[in-house]
Formats: sequence, structure tokens, C-alpha cells
Amino acid sequence: MYARIISESITKRINSRKAIILTGPRQVGKTTLIESLLKSKEHLLLNGDDPTTRSLLSNPNTEQIRAILGKYKYVFIDEAQRIEGIGLTMKIITDQFKDVQLFASGSSSFDLSSKINEPLTGRKWEYQLFPVSWEEYESHHGYLYAEQNLENRLLYGFYPDVLNNVGDEVGILKNLVSSYLYKDILAFAEIRKPEVLDKLVQALALQVGSEVNYSELAQTVNVDKNTIGKYIDILQKGYVIFKLSSFSRNLRNEIKTNKKIYFYDNGIRNMVIGNFNPIEMRSDKGALWENFLISERVKQIEYKQSLAHSYFWRTKHQQEVDYVEETGGKIAGFEFKWNPKKNLKLPASFTETYNADERVITRDNFREFVVIHQKK
Repeated sequence: MYARIISESITKRINSRKAIILTGPRQVGKTTLIESLLKSKEHLLLNGDDPTTRSLLSNPNTEQIRAILGKYKYVFIDEAQRIEGIGLTMKIITDQFKDVQLFASGSSSFDLSSKINEPLTGRKWEYQLFPVSWEEYESHHGYLYAEQNLENRLLYGFYPDVLNNVGDEVGILKNLVSSYLYKDILAFAEIRKPEVLDKLVQALALQVGSEVNYSELAQTVNVDKNTIGKYIDILQKGYVIFKLSSFSRNLRNEIKTNKKIYFYDNGIRNMVIGNFNPIEMRSDKGALWENFLISERVKQIEYKQSLAHSYFWRTKHQQEVDYVEETGGKIAGFEFKWNPKKNLKLPASFTETYNADERVITRDNFREFVVIHQKK
């Protein structure tokens, strides 16, 4: 098992008299993580995928909950979003059973959050878990192994099953995409034409690192622009993709409204387009490098509870910065290069206007970008 960075933060919240909620994509280790935190504690596991459990936990009264919990002081509701009225049930447990520490996990932020946000206001700690991070990977395997496998990680990503089944990465990813990727999304959105979603995800996968135009995507997929916006929002909440907005404060010719879209995992992205060719044979190696770096930074910002805000920057004259981060009013710009040219610099109009720090991130120094070191 990979030791997860977020474990320490969650451990500090145990016995805080608030529910601990863990969301994230399917198959990233949410159940494994919570059960590892509870391994030395006698606990009750209630699985929302089980029909009997769903029936018992759908809108029970206080006495019925008392009977279900019995003597247990630690209770874990897995796949909680599958249970009708789970928010109110969790509220009763948190309010009426003060000596019970409640844990819950869910595979989609839209489903679980919509069911618990109002009932559990002020009664919960929320965390997100993503595929294994580079920091966790290198801590587990050591520097040399991680370095030797960098190109494999750009191709196959960081899902735990992928990492634990070396040699069968493509088969594992194929199963992940076909069995899990759209499962929650299709159920939640009641999408009657999954082929439209397939086409959209493929189009987005081919545009990683580029600005996306909803009107152009609508023409490509043959649906209207509003449907594109709705589907992209659902894909975000289903932990398939995430968006970066454009950074704009001062210059008249800055792009102000466009978005870039990235995948949470390179392996999922490559399976969607069906391409696992080696890095040296690929025309999209720059996009793979960029997607890897930014998705790793997103994990770090979440896990280290950073207050950083993430953007990209471009002007109408095609000047651009791959990634911009603002923390406490301080701005830094980053350029990502797999094979860097010498003396590469960010546009002076950006660095001078914003008094920005600038860094070029390459294979040689990427660790300083994908691991945020917290100040003691």
C-alpha cells in the first residue's frame, strides 16, 4: 500500500465530533485509506453498494440508527452517495451520537456533496483523494526507481491498480475507463447518449494543454454549446478532468475568458485516445509533460492545504505562460519543457507587469514543482 500524504491531516481530525468525508475518483484507494486509519480500532463498515445497507440507512429514525450502530464508536459508510437521504442520516449520527466518529466516502463530488452539504453544515471535515502522487510514488519506491519510471508514469499514470500490476497497465486502464470512468457520470446526469460523452472526452484528450472553445467542441461533437458546458461540468465533478482559467489583471490584450482542460491522470487520458506509444515516438509529449506537471501540482495544493490559485496566461498576440500561480498576492509563472532550449525565458510583458517570479520546469528540476514543501 502506498502511504498517502493526506493521512496525517485526516488523523488529526479523528474524534473531533465532526464527520470525516473523503471524495475522489473510483479506484484511487479511498476505502483502503480509511480502513488503514481504522485498522487498530474496532469499527463498523457499512457499504452503500450493498442493497441491504442502502435499505437500512435510507431515512432511519434515531432508534433505528442506535440499533444499527450498536456498540461501535467508529463507523465508516463507504460509497455513501448511493444511499437515499444519507445527509440527514449522517446529521443524526453526528448530532445524537457524540461519542461516534463517522467516516464516509464517495466517488463523485456532485452526488455526495449535493446530499450532505446542507444537512452537515458545520458538522464535517472534507478531503479529496486523487490517484497516487509523484511524492507518494517516490517515497514508496525510492528516487532511482521513480526516476527510471518517469516516462512510464507519463504514459500509464498513477492509479493504484496500474502501479501494482506492472506489465498489465493497458488492460487495467481499459477496465478502469470502461467500467468506472463514466459510471457515476452517466447515472447522475441521466445521459441517454453516452456516445456523445465519449466523443467529447476524446476531443478534450486531444486538446490537453490547449485552450478549449465550447462552440468548436459543439460542432465536433454535434450538440449545442450549452450541452458541452453541462457535460464538461459533470466531467469535472466526476474527477475526470479539471479546468484552468486565464489570468488577467492589467494588460488590455490579455485573454480573459478562455479555459484550458487537463485530465487528473495521464493514463486515463492516453486510454481515451488509445495511444501508449513510447515518449520518443509521440508528437504530444509536450502535452503529456504539461498534464503530468499540472495534475501533480493540483494534488499538492489540495493535500498541503495551500492557498494558491492556478491559472494560465496568454495574450491576443500569442504570448503565453503555461502555468501561473498566485499565492498571497505573489505571482509566479512557469514554463514546461520536456526538451528545453537554452536560456528560455517567459514573456517580459508578463514578468514585468506582474513582478512575477519565473521558472522553466524540465526533467532535471521537476521535483521542485511537483512537491510543495510546507514551512514548519
